[in-house]
Amino acid sequence: MVSIYVLLIVFLITFVVAAALGRSLFHRRLRRPELLRRIFLMVGSMLLVANLACFILDAPEFWRTANFTATVGALASLGVATTALRTGGVPARQPRRVLAIGAHPDDLELACGGTLAKFVDSGHEVQGLVMSDGKRGGDALERSLDAQRGAAFMGLSGMSHHNFTDTELNRHGQEMVGVIEAAIARYNPDIILTHSNHDQHQDHQAVHMATLRAARQHHSILCYESPSATREFNPSVFVDIDDYVDAKIQAVKMHSDQLAKPYMTAERVRGIASFRGGQARRRVAEAYEPVRLLSTEMEKL
Repeated sequence: MVSIYVLLIVFLITFVVAAALGRSLFHRRLRRPELLRRIFLMVGSMLLVANLACFILDAPEFWRTANFTATVGALASLGVATTALRTGGVPARQPRRVLAIGAHPDDLELACGGTLAKFVDSGHEVQGLVMSDGKRGGDALERSLDAQRGAAFMGLSGMSHHNFTDTELNRHGQEMVGVIEAAIARYNPDIILTHSNHDQHQDHQAVHMATLRAARQHHSILCYESPSATREFNPSVFVDIDDYVDAKIQAVKMHSDQLAKPYMTAERVRGIASFRGGQARRRVAEAYEPVRLLSTEMEKL
């Protein structure tokens, strides 16, 4: 029994540490992640104290057995709760390929992070393509690493990152067209996501135009909403991200170099998702303007 207690105490210590430090895991895979994480932390801590007390004080056999039974029951209940609250899109009957194109390292997370994570969990393959390292707006190396971390967190199968000069992407139009054409030829996406032309940021407009030129023969292009979108942004396609808004917020938080920006806050991200959810008659959503959209592609998503 002593050896079992030692193993159980070691497990509970690992359990509590994982609950305390594993914020990303909870936010990516579970609904109500912060509430569930706090419950895990509280229950795990209580079980750890109870088991340590029984072990150190050499409690009578009856109390040790009762404590062991309660511990196993509590852990089993947490396992059931975790299974019930696990996120996961409806498995795709026919997996598709999605190419998401952004101007700056944090654009994809801010604009369509919930959609991308949902697509990944549904079995679709998602690739990211970012045109600049954002050195005019922060530390280039840190922003590049943050983009890779965000892509990995969302589950993207790949992230291509280029270093065209941000704030001056309109000067690199032809080069960007070439990069996007090469990505389309290599990856053969079924759907392309990119910036809207209804955007105050000149880099976003430049990437929008480069994408349209590069994908001039493509049948399904959706334009997402950035924080700098203008009032003319007029979406007619919505993706329900009710299970993924917390994952989106966590992906945005991974861009540590940019967290001082007002549009990076959880309140702002959740507010935009709530507004678009109201338009879509859902709780939260992400919104898109279609340039062209083959109806069969959306049905397969």
